[in-house]
This record gives sequence, C-alpha cells and structure tokens, in this order.
Amino acid sequence: MWSANSFQRKVIEYYRQHGRKHLPWHGTKDPYRIWLSEIMLQQTQVARVIPYYEAFLERFPTIVDLAEASSDEVMHLWSGLGYYSRARNLHKAAKIVAKDFAGTFPQDPEEIEALPGIGRSTAGAIAAFSFDKPTAILDGNVKRVLARCYGIEGWAGKSAVLKSLWAKAEKNTPSQNTAQYNQAMMDLGAVVCTRSKPKCEQCPLAKECYALKQDMISELPGKKPKKTRPKRSVYWLVCIDNNQVLLHKRPPSGIWGGLWCFPELDQTAPIPEHYEQLSSFVHKFSHYDLEVQPLLVKKLSKTGIMEPNETDRFALNLFDKKKQAKTTAIGLPTPVSNLLASLS
Repeated sequence: MWSANSFQRKVIEYYRQHGRKHLPWHGTKDPYRIWLSEIMLQQTQVARVIPYYEAFLERFPTIVDLAEASSDEVMHLWSGLGYYSRARNLHKAAKIVAKDFAGTFPQDPEEIEALPGIGRSTAGAIAAFSFDKPTAILDGNVKRVLARCYGIEGWAGKSAVLKSLWAKAEKNTPSQNTAQYNQAMMDLGAVVCTRSKPKCEQCPLAKECYALKQDMISELPGKKPKKTRPKRSVYWLVCIDNNQVLLHKRPPSGIWGGLWCFPELDQTAPIPEHYEQLSSFVHKFSHYDLEVQPLLVKKLSKTGIMEPNETDRFALNLFDKKKQAKTTAIGLPTPVSNLLASLS
C-alpha cells in the first residue's frame, strides 16, 4: 500500500505530465473565479459549465458586480444549469463578502466555509488554489479515487464512510504543492478513475490500487441505496392574452426558487372550466419526477393561485428561439423555457 509521501509524489507527477491545464479557470488565483467554477462544477459536467462560466464572468467580472446584481439577472444567467440553490447561495455569499469583507474574498478556510453554499471540500479547494493553503478536498471525483485505491467500502453518505475518506484525504494532502496535488486528484477522478470503464492502465496509482487488485472496480465506491422515486403530478396553467403570457415568480427557496414559472396546481385540485390540454411531459429532478400537464387557459384569476408570489405578464415573442429574439432577463427553468418557445 502506498505511503502518504509516495502517494503524493505519484499524484503530483501525474499532474505535471498529464493534468488538465486548459480550462478557463485554470491558471488563475482569483478566488472569485475559482469559487464560481467550483460551485458551477458541482454535479455538472465541465463541457456544460464552460459557456455559463464565461457568460457569468462577462456580466459580473468581480464579486462586487455580482453582489450588486438583481436576483432576476443572476437567475437568468444560471437558467438551464440546474440545481438553482447554487445560484441563490452564490448571490447571498457575494453580498456578504461585499458587505463584511469590503469585497475581498476571505482567506481563512473556516471563514470561507461559513459563506452560504460552501462546504468543507469547496472551501478547501478555494483556499488551496487561491491562497496556497495546505487544505484537503473531497469532491465526488476524489472520493472515487480514494475509495478504490484504499478499499474504503460503503456509501459516502454514511458518516463512518465519509469520516474514513476525509481521514485519507487529509493524511495524503501535502503541505507543499497542494494546489497541484488537489487538481491532480480531481483530474484523476474525472478523466482516469471514472465511474464506468476507468482507464486503469493510465493511472499512476494502479500498482497498489485495492479495487484493481481485488477486482472490485464496479463495487467501489459504494452506491447510494436505491429508493422508489416519488412522483408529483401538477397542472401548469398557460394563460395567454393579447400575445402576453402570465408567469409567476416562485418563492426564493425550494425547487426552482426565484425562477419564473407558470402558475401551478396539484392535479388533485379543481381546474379552470375553459382549457385545452397541451402535450404532457415528465421532468426528472435529482430526487423525484415531476409529471406536468400544461393547460392552455383562456381566463385565469390570480386569486388563490399566485398570491402572495410576484406575478407579471411578458410578451410571448420574447421567448421565440426560432427568431432568435432576445429573451427577457429573467430566470426560467429549462422546461418552462422550452414550453414558452413552443408557444411563441
């Protein structure tokens, strides 16, 4: 089994020879840019993140610019990236940094972790990449590398398993070249030690990898216990009048918090008398399925449906993607945006 020193050496050698150095957030020590990339990359593929990252920085080049922005503008630029609580927390944290730290990102890992939406691993990444702190990280890619290399069995959602993974992560993190080491560990998990069909022949740790020796690649790391996915069935009330569509802004927390959507009713609720059924569909969230039946409604009273949430009417042609019209600067979930485009 690898000693911590030999493990570190192999990992850093891998980074210097094969590590990714071409991504937009590489080569910078700006904590704002590193923080933004770390948040966007949570549960999201690199290729999908890059255009959002670049557009976000073009509009908000500094953390103060982000702090001063409206929530609608922030959510608009995040629309389609998913996991919208990330954007809400990003905006909250920017306001805190602007107010409490005079716009300068804190360097202490504990102060970083105290910001909304930043956990222990993300704080460690920001501290290491921006400020050369010898802090460990443990994102999904790193968990997979450590679980396989050291034979740490079980689902990382269990506290005992997570504790073991953190212990290995901290023991192996070097006091020098920490940024290179951390980047290499993420790269190994993303490029070499992948969930399926890992490229073990390219791995610098293959010689002492427990999972490879024991033929347990497919078993490590342990998977989350399967549960029956719950379903929720709703109506979306599509009210169009004089080529304007009625939308309402969802509360700031919860699913699609702060985004503009169609008025929504559970399918157990009474529906309007005059309506036309549009094509139904299913939208899959990470933890449940949303079955949506859109109803084209001729007349819709606000009372009892949208209140107390904010409502407004928008010109339907703003959402016409075929004409490449400019979308109004509001945040829209992808299925809402797609439905609006099909109606315009």
